Amino acid sequence: MAGSNVTALFRASTAHSPSYFTLNRAGGGPAGEITDFCIPCNPYFPTPAMFDQLGRGLREILTYYPSGAETITAELCQVLGLNPQTVAMGNGSTELITWIDHLLVHESLAVPVPTFGRWTDQPMETGKRVDMLLLPEAHGFRLDPTSFVQFVRTRGSRVAVICNPNNPDGGFLPKQQVIALFDALQDLDLIIVDESFLEFSDAEPDPSVAAEAVLRTNVIVLRSLGKNFGLHGVRFGYLVSNPSLAGKVRAALPKWNLNSFAETVVFMLKEHRQEYAESLQQACRDRQEMTWRLAQLPGLTIYPSQGNFLYVRLPEGVDGTVLRDRLLAEHGVLVRECSNKIGSSSRFLRLVVRPQQDVLRLMSAMEEVLYGQRTQVPEPLPEPLAPMLAQAPQPRQQPLPQAQLQQPGPMPMLALAQQPVDARGIRPVRSTGTPAVDRLIAQA
Repeated sequence: MAGSNVTALFRASTAHSPSYFTLNRAGGGPAGEITDFCIPCNPYFPTPAMFDQLGRGLREILTYYPSGAETITAELCQVLGLNPQTVAMGNGSTELITWIDHLLVHESLAVPVPTFGRWTDQPMETGKRVDMLLLPEAHGFRLDPTSFVQFVRTRGSRVAVICNPNNPDGGFLPKQQVIALFDALQDLDLIIVDESFLEFSDAEPDPSVAAEAVLRTNVIVLRSLGKNFGLHGVRFGYLVSNPSLAGKVRAALPKWNLNSFAETVVFMLKEHRQEYAESLQQACRDRQEMTWRLAQLPGLTIYPSQGNFLYVRLPEGVDGTVLRDRLLAEHGVLVRECSNKIGSSSRFLRLVVRPQQDVLRLMSAMEEVLYGQRTQVPEPLPEPLAPMLAQAPQPRQQPLPQAQLQQPGPMPMLALAQQPVDARGIRPVRSTGTPAVDRLIAQA
C-alpha cells in the first residue's frame, strides 16, 4: 500500500476515521486489500445468498424511488413486534441523534465518556452545554449508575445519555440497573439509551429496555440496523419511545429519508430471521476467542465487552497513532486508534470482532510491529521455490561496503520505546521504512 498517502488521511481526519473506500483509493490497491478492524458491523450477515438476491435486484433498487418511511417502518415493526406509533426510522442513527438534539435537547446534556462521539459533538455544535463524566480506567471504564445520577444532579443537566453497551469499551449495564436509572432521573426532560450494539450482547436473554421506554414520557431508546445487519452503507436505524416523542421526531424527518436498499433489506428480514440469529451467536463466540488470543500478547490489557468490539490498552511506551499507521502501511490491517475520543488517548485501540482467520492476521501484524517477531505462526508456511533467475549464471559483483550490508529494517515499537535519550532529552529515532511514520515517531 502507498503508506504515506494513507497515513496522511488519518492526520487530516479529526472526528472520525477515513472511510474504507477513501483508504482503498489512497492505497492504490484492489478492493478487499484491507483487513478491517475499524468499522464495527456484523461480518456474517447478510448471508452470501442474501447478497446474491440484492445483486439480482440492483437495477430496480437503484432505479426507483423507495416507498414512504411509514411503509418501511410498518414492515420493520411487524418483524420486531413493535407498534409503529412508537417508532421513528432514520437514515442511520446519526440522523436520529441530530433530530433528537434539535427537537428535544434544550439546555444541557450529561454523558459518560469515552463514548460515541456524536453524543458529545452534536449538542456542542448547536450550543448546548455538555456535562461529561469521565469513566475511570482504574475500574475498567465501568459506569456506576449511582455516581452518574449524582453527577447529573450536581451539574443540573436536563438530558442524560448512556450507550449500552458503551462505545468504545463495550461496557454493559444490566436491564434492571438501566430501569433503576430511569426511576432515579424521572424528572429530567429526556433520558436516552443508545442500544446500537446491544444485539451483540449475550449477558442477558432480553437486555433491551425498549418496551420500558414506550411506557415512560421522557425515555428514548436508539437502535442501529446497519451495525447489526452488517450494512453500514445502507444507513438505517430507528428509535423507540412513547407515541408523543416518536411522533414529534417522525414529523420532523424529511420525506423519503429511507432509501430503496433499506426498504429491500427490511422486507427480506422475515425470511432470514434464523440466519440473523445465528450470525449474532457466531459474533459472540468470535468475541470470546479474540479476547483470549489478544490476551496472549505481552503488555496488552483487554477490557470486558458486550459489543462486537474490544477496547485495548497498549503496552507502556507505544503510541497508538504510530502503531495504526504501521499496521496499515506494512500489513494492510486497519485498526481504530482512540486518541480523538474524549476521555481516551493514543494508548487505546478499539478492535472490531472478526472471524478467526482475520484475527490471526492481526496477531501476526501486531507481534511484528510491537515486538519485532512472530510469537505465533497460524500455519506452517510452504517452502519457497527458488527464483528462476537464480539458476542462471550471474555476473560477478564487487562486495558491498559493510555499512550498506547492514541497512536497518523497521524497528519494533517496544524496542523504540526503550531507546535511551541523549543529553537534550531526545530519543534517537531509527527509520521505520515509511517516511510518514518516521515523522510521526519523531513528533511523538
